[in-house]
Amino acid sequence: MAGAPRPGGAEDPSGPTDEDTRIADAAASALARARQGAVGKGLRPGMRPPRRRRVAGSAPMSGSGLDGRDPALLGEQLDRLLVDRGWKLDVAVGAVMGRWAQIVGPDIATHVVPVTFTDGVLTVQADSTAWATQMRLLASSVLGRVEEEIGAGAVSDLQVLGPSAPSWRRGPRRSPDSRGPRDTYG
Repeated sequence: MAGAPRPGGAEDPSGPTDEDTRIADAAASALARARQGAVGKGLRPGMRPPRRRRVAGSAPMSGSGLDGRDPALLGEQLDRLLVDRGWKLDVAVGAVMGRWAQIVGPDIATHVVPVTFTDGVLTVQADSTAWATQMRLLASSVLGRVEEEIGAGAVSDLQVLGPSAPSWRRGPRRSPDSRGPRDTYG
């Protein structure tokens, strides 16, 4: 720069160097960009930026964006609860059991009812052996329909049970070793 002192105390008569000019231009353009950014934010020279007060231990101030404290729809809150607790699959399978007649049709629903859902296996019970056989033949199409309703991979297998046999264990005084009323040979 012009008038810069030399190491001996005398000034440099040659004037500013090329490097000095580049540094000054870069600093001037950076200052101009900073001033333009401040004007864009509504700040004036000498103005202090607004201070945000924060109470120790409190959550950060809410801005225009959504955070956990903003009100939300009940359905969104229920979905978040189901996902957080890991109940999403159980609720979906429960919906299948509740809408069984809509999924398989009224004819099948009158003769076959869902019983349990455990470890990806949906167990259904038929009221006759003929309907149990029919359900075993329709298992792949019923699984496909269930998959459309609740998503892929939720139900891996369909177990079909036939009609239940009557229980011969009745009464308060029964022998644990007895075979029941069919035991005629003592």
